[in-house]
Amino acid sequence: VQLQASGGGLVQTGGSLRLSCASSERTFSSSAMGWFRQAPGKEREFVAAISWGGGTTYYADSVKGRFTISRDNAKNAVYLQMNSLKPEDTGVYFCAQGRYGSASTKEDAYAYWGQGTLVTVSS
Repeated sequence: VQLQASGGGLVQTGGSLRLSCASSERTFSSSAMGWFRQAPGKEREFVAAISWGGGTTYYADSVKGRFTISRDNAKNAVYLQMNSLKPEDTGVYFCAQGRYGSASTKEDAYAYWGQGTLVTVSS
């Protein structure tokens, strides 16, 4: 399984970015998807998750109201729209494909991980 994340870059505080993640796995449409991030010197943390059909989403408290996760099962893709970005959003963002269809905030619920895309928010 290959997960290819893209869309990262350098943006100013208050700006927006849209991350994309494409999966090569044929079971994509029956799997939950998640986004996690790792800031410099910190452990990886949960950002957002979406269930297989998109009916359930979870967000970290730090991004609620600013980030939106969505998916397109016809394209085997998941997205993370990030608005009102803050310097503390800086980090490497990873997409992950779940072992199950239900969304989860836990890393061990995800079987496959992408290589990450770097997001840098300047103050």
